[in-house]
Amino acid sequence: MKIQGNLLKMQTDLQSEIQYNLKLGEERVFLNNLLSKEIKLEYLQEIHCIKCGRQTKTSFAQGYCYPCFTTAPETEDCVLRPELCQAHLGIARDMDYAEKQCLSDHVVYLALTSGVKVGVTRSSQIPTRWIDQGAWKTIKLAVTPNRYIAGNIEVALKQHLNDKTNWRHMLLNKLADKINLVEEKDRAIDHLHNDFQEYATDDDEILELKYPVIKYPEKVKSINFDKTPVVEGKLTGIKGQYLIFESGEVLNIRKHGGYLVELTLPLS
Repeated sequence: MKIQGNLLKMQTDLQSEIQYNLKLGEERVFLNNLLSKEIKLEYLQEIHCIKCGRQTKTSFAQGYCYPCFTTAPETEDCVLRPELCQAHLGIARDMDYAEKQCLSDHVVYLALTSGVKVGVTRSSQIPTRWIDQGAWKTIKLAVTPNRYIAGNIEVALKQHLNDKTNWRHMLLNKLADKINLVEEKDRAIDHLHNDFQEYATDDDEILELKYPVIKYPEKVKSINFDKTPVVEGKLTGIKGQYLIFESGEVLNIRKHGGYLVELTLPLS
């Protein structure tokens, strides 16, 4: 069976084991059922902007054409750097969008992907954001009324904590399982200025996430459709936004937003 469509990031559902779905065209493929099976993904040499749909030679910011990259509210600077958000000052590419996305409750969190990292997300994006990063344990550190404050708390904590995911360690399942997230949270709060400590949350619940992985690779090799237009092999896992193959090759689906692909599924 063959299915064609433009890639979007995998949709996820939090259950005892994360459920993954891939939407291609009008079809929705439940990826967990494909574990231990041979699949093939072929890039058909077209990219369509995930915002406006126009064909583009180059994809920007995981799926946008250049005009949308420079004008769309989804690609403002504060998406990657929340501390740059100006929505609270009434400044944004689209204030209606900013009202919902920036001027709403945000969470500063600690996550274990390999080591401890600090991050920011909208409350409405929990746990999706954590799943997309491949975190296996998370805890809320602070809750703020907008993106700007959350971003500045993150900046303050970057002096003491990493804010990047080591994707190789994450895909090798190198877990920092001796780290106590509650203790890390308490230390992080102590580092904050009093003005920021008022946003600290007493919620010490730790969420543990389990991914559908049969076997983690001993070595990982990242592949992309620009250099490898045909990706095929036995699917042995899904973590974050990565497909993991038996060969140790890994494919970041989100990175290829808008790429037109054909997915060949096993007969049974």
